[in-house]
Amino acid sequence: MTTPAPMPAFPPAFTWGVATASYQIEGATSAGGRGPSIWDTFAAQPGRIADGSSGEVACDHYHRYAEDVALMAGLGVSAYRFSVAWPRIQPAGAGPANPDGLGFYDRLVDTLLAHGIDPVATLYHWDLPQALEDRGGWLDRDTAERFAEYADLVAARLGDRMKLWITLNEPFVQMTFGYGLGVHAPGRAELFGAFPAAHHLLLGHGLAVAALRAHGRTPVAITNNYSPVRVLGEGDADRAAGAAYDALQNRLFTDPLFGRGYPDAPGVDPAVVRDGDLAAIAAPLDALGVNYYNPTGIRAPEAGAPLPFELVPLAGYPTTSFDWPVVPDGLYDLLTLLQDRYGADLPPMLITENGCAYDDEVSPDGRCDDPDRIAYLDGHLRAVARAIADGVDVRGYFVWSLLDNFEWAEGYTKRFGLVHVDYDSQVRTPKSSYAWYRDLIARP
Repeated sequence: MTTPAPMPAFPPAFTWGVATASYQIEGATSAGGRGPSIWDTFAAQPGRIADGSSGEVACDHYHRYAEDVALMAGLGVSAYRFSVAWPRIQPAGAGPANPDGLGFYDRLVDTLLAHGIDPVATLYHWDLPQALEDRGGWLDRDTAERFAEYADLVAARLGDRMKLWITLNEPFVQMTFGYGLGVHAPGRAELFGAFPAAHHLLLGHGLAVAALRAHGRTPVAITNNYSPVRVLGEGDADRAAGAAYDALQNRLFTDPLFGRGYPDAPGVDPAVVRDGDLAAIAAPLDALGVNYYNPTGIRAPEAGAPLPFELVPLAGYPTTSFDWPVVPDGLYDLLTLLQDRYGADLPPMLITENGCAYDDEVSPDGRCDDPDRIAYLDGHLRAVARAIADGVDVRGYFVWSLLDNFEWAEGYTKRFGLVHVDYDSQVRTPKSSYAWYRDLIARP
């Protein structure tokens, strides 16, 4: 057996972190005055969640946050990316802040800082207050205004201690899965009629940047998920299909951030864009969050197909339990693509999510070995190191996820965590990948 080469060195100030999201781990969905979110409503509808579950209990992080912060401290991470649940702060999506909701995040942030861990807060990780969805959700322009008010309330309470604000997580997924295809909350299937959600998400981001900066100079970012396109086919139609998919996934939520307006992507409707919107969206950023899981295979669709591209599985790679291909080089390709595409406009990047799901089990002796996850993380971190060596400005890496959790429409059937969670007992068991990541962070 060959011994793997040593992991390349990372810059001395490189941020090592872990990430989670509110609805996926917090539970306590009716505690402390929290209002219902679109995921509470969606999960209650039969057939929406693979195992019929919900985030009602999840990992009970709302009550067990101190135990979870202790796990982070044991890892030695320098930062924790979490999300704030909008329904905890504004149960009806508008009005004054709920003091109990803010109090929970107050306690979490103070506990993180007491352990030397920088808090990195994402303001929106898909749990829109149901009251706002009842009025149109992200298809309605007013939701962008409400988001800015919510950002102002959170920043007024936590801004003195926050190390980085992230406005939105993966707006492409919220638009496509939530409003385009209907497989995520709120379950709307508008296909390309979902573009207003894209624009209002980005407008909400821009308005929130202004609200956050009114409370100080805490750095502000947005997190997008990206997937480099692998065109499978040699024809012009195949290349055109690849360009269409790239515009939709990789450019629609990024070009406007850097003052380039919307690309020629499927479904873009300029009629919803008002004077001043694009300037608000292009507010300068301090960082760009990059989420990466795998590339996407694309070829030309059959005649008469509803989409201008066809998604094709990438053959020849190992896969996760999600059947996603494991392609570490895709992360290098993505980082260099972003660098080449946006050049001097591109701020420093952070890998705000990268990870994998496997069917992890705790053995009778209490161990949870996950060698496939270790191999996955090792390969992807080497890709990041190679990109840095080639001049790409990447400042940090956050593993998705600290804990096994509620994996959206898949319920509790997929495990991404460095820590195994028994959902009946809430016992946390660090996996072998936890020890691997701890030892990597601790390297001199």
